[in-house]
Amino acid sequence: MTNVIGKPLPRIDGRAKVTGGARYAADFNQKGQAYAVIVSATAGLGRITEIGADAVSAMPGVIAVISHLNAPRLVYGEHKGSIDPAIGERLHVLQDDQVRFWGQPVAIVVADTLDHAERAAAALRVAYAAERPVVDPTGLLASAVVPEATRRGGRAHADAERGDADAALASAAVKVDESYDIARENHNPMEPHATIAAWDGDRLTLWSKSQYVVNEQAEIAAIFGLPVENVQVICPFVGGAFGTSLRTWSHVTLAAIAAREVGRPVKLVLTRKQMFFTTGHRPRTLQRVALGAARDGKLTSLIHEGVGETSRYEEFIEALTSVSGFLYSCPNVRTRYRILPLDTGTPTYMRGPGEASGVFALECAVDELSYKLGIDPIELRRLNEPEIDEAADKPFSSRSLIKCYDAGAERFGWSKRDPKPRSMRDGRLLIGMGVASASYPAFHAPSSALARLLPDGTAEIEVAASDMGPGTYTSMTQVAAETLGLPIENVHFSLGRSDFPPAPSHGGSWTMASVGSAIRAACNAVQEEAARRAVADQRSPVFGASVDGVMWEEGRLRRRGDTAAGQAYGDIAASAGGPIEANASASRDPDIADRYSMHAFGAVFAEIAVDPDVGTIRVRRALGIYGAGRIVNPRLAASQCTGGMVGGIGMALMERTVLDQRDGRPVNAHMADYLVPVNLDIADIEAHFVDEVDPHVNALGVKGLGEIALVGMAPAIANAVFHATGKRVRTLPIRIEDMLA
Repeated sequence: MTNVIGKPLPRIDGRAKVTGGARYAADFNQKGQAYAVIVSATAGLGRITEIGADAVSAMPGVIAVISHLNAPRLVYGEHKGSIDPAIGERLHVLQDDQVRFWGQPVAIVVADTLDHAERAAAALRVAYAAERPVVDPTGLLASAVVPEATRRGGRAHADAERGDADAALASAAVKVDESYDIARENHNPMEPHATIAAWDGDRLTLWSKSQYVVNEQAEIAAIFGLPVENVQVICPFVGGAFGTSLRTWSHVTLAAIAAREVGRPVKLVLTRKQMFFTTGHRPRTLQRVALGAARDGKLTSLIHEGVGETSRYEEFIEALTSVSGFLYSCPNVRTRYRILPLDTGTPTYMRGPGEASGVFALECAVDELSYKLGIDPIELRRLNEPEIDEAADKPFSSRSLIKCYDAGAERFGWSKRDPKPRSMRDGRLLIGMGVASASYPAFHAPSSALARLLPDGTAEIEVAASDMGPGTYTSMTQVAAETLGLPIENVHFSLGRSDFPPAPSHGGSWTMASVGSAIRAACNAVQEEAARRAVADQRSPVFGASVDGVMWEEGRLRRRGDTAAGQAYGDIAASAGGPIEANASASRDPDIADRYSMHAFGAVFAEIAVDPDVGTIRVRRALGIYGAGRIVNPRLAASQCTGGMVGGIGMALMERTVLDQRDGRPVNAHMADYLVPVNLDIADIEAHFVDEVDPHVNALGVKGLGEIALVGMAPAIANAVFHATGKRVRTLPIRIEDMLA
């Protein structure tokens, strides 16, 4: 079987994962390795005045105590990867006595065993001249600033406007003008961040959890002043990440410092608590959405203003207001985005960054407008469906939002919904149904890949991509198998090494579009190379033909129009005396990118039940319908989307990192009080796809799925809560207290 794209094949790496055969960063133990534990600051702002290293150094098994007092001075050369904030400078770990946020690494203890390292780290006394940090944006919105990075282009804009939205709002027949508050969230994947560092002279190997191995290679090389080729990063599997492992955080540098200082490999694994303050988070956002409409439901004004937190030393930005410019047709639109520097670690991308937060506010406002107008929420969206991207003034490469709503409404049974709030019950439980739109850009980044044909008839594919769980091993193998015309079992795909051909980050929903296109290009290139070898080989049945006069079919090369069996890959490679390989790259045609607006769209439906006596909220069923171009593997795609929808349930009802205002300490930095959905929280969730052909987005016609499935889930639930209870909650997460107030 060579026609494998579109088939719901099981995961190639599934057996390895469930049997323990898959090796994650912390599994690559090295001979003679030591163990490192980070000592985190217990002040939220200030200066270190004393470190009691002498007493700890004398404890059993301790090899070294490293702090700013004795750490090597690092180069910290310039490096701005595509995932790193464009403005500001990353944390220079152990280079001075300044404390910038609670939990900042202030020392590292290295010992012969993990137990000895943990005991010594807990005993290390650090004194501070502490100041009170500012960590709460409430009441500080006037201090928010225009992000400097928005002046450099990209999808996050400080200000955008068409028409006169304020005047149109003032004169609108019906209007909504509300504020929305979304809590800080932490990623909390199953696998903690981990790095094992080993030096061999001036060459460094890192077995490190990373969604972007070539960026980690370049970052560490810049920090230590090494040639890039002297750093090797290895990460074949990632046990969940959702954005937290896109950047190279300070623990990687610390592991490398420790290994160099003690002269042996060092293993460093972050604790769950440390992951709450040293590896980024979804920033808290405060937003205002104002909508004006005519009595017939046509939008006349849309205003979306948002403020997100960032650190004082880096400028983190995200596309908080971007969707509002094109999701609906409206002649008067104004968006405004600002950031507020606080005494916190730098936020980072978390699944659906910007869009998940911004769409929550927008879609709740649209739902609220539907009730004021007395128009069904889906019909209101249909009335305001745009013909083009009105923000960019260009057509969509494809847009299936209404198609998604039509398919979803029928499958979900939307027509059975009584539109009146508090009108639907199941016994004493209040039942609510809500909907929301979802959208995320169809990104594409340049990528390379290598394809190799072996004499045994198999093919190898190599690329420096990552896989945090969506099924990259399987889907990329499918692309290669179909392009080469080989059975899928004859294709072996490898990723997760920085010495493989470079690939973009495994985030932003662009892995299949970018890496998949590169693999397709590499497979085509190796076919061309094999054909050149064959037509020049006197032993080949196609000898003497021109390259244009031969063709590949079902993994065999034959003359065009010839029905003979032809020559297989293995035979050509064997005649060539060994493997035949080709490296190729793929990127989006900039002319096409300039002509079209490229996004995936979806419609999300949720049914919830609220216990009116105790205020508990349960999602009874949820349905996501998505238009995401060509679906390479429906089984993996549905799994990817249901996972995102589960994350959306967490965003809507559970996840919130609470900071102590006195010192910036996360007070719920553990899984007992930072709630995430578990199996018992999840009932009936389905994800389906409408047929969508998009010839413009990339050679494969695919759009990303990783982010969009989370984007619309929280507003669909919030809208269902209003339908069930008549209470409009504009903060996330929605809590029991909100239902009982």
